[in-house]
Amino acid sequence: MLKLKIIGNDDTVYDLEVEEGSTVMENAVRNGVPGIVAECGGACACATCHVYVDEEWFEKVGEPEPMEEDMLDFAVDLRANSRLSCQINMRPEFDGLTVRVPDEQG
Repeated sequence: MLKLKIIGNDDTVYDLEVEEGSTVMENAVRNGVPGIVAECGGACACATCHVYVDEEWFEKVGEPEPMEEDMLDFAVDLRANSRLSCQINMRPEFDGLTVRVPDEQG
C-alpha cells in the first residue's frame, strides 16, 4: 500500500493508503473527497477531477500528456502544477504524494 494525501476543497485532510496502479481520482471518489466530481469516470474527457500537485511532487509526477493538457483548458483556476487526478496512477515513487482540490471544478 502507498500513502496519498488529498486536501479537500473544504481543507479536510484525507490521509489514505492506496493500491499501486489506482488513480488519485479513484481514491478521491472512493473516500468521498469533496470537490472531485469525476463526471467522465476517469476517461480524460472532462476537467472535473482537477487537482493541484504539491510543488515538491510536481517534478516527480511530471507534466501532463497532450490529451490531458487539452482537457485542462476547461479547468477553473488553472496553475502550473495543475493535473487531472484521473491521469495520475499511483506507483511506488509517488508514495506520500500530496494533492489539493481546487475550490471549484470546470
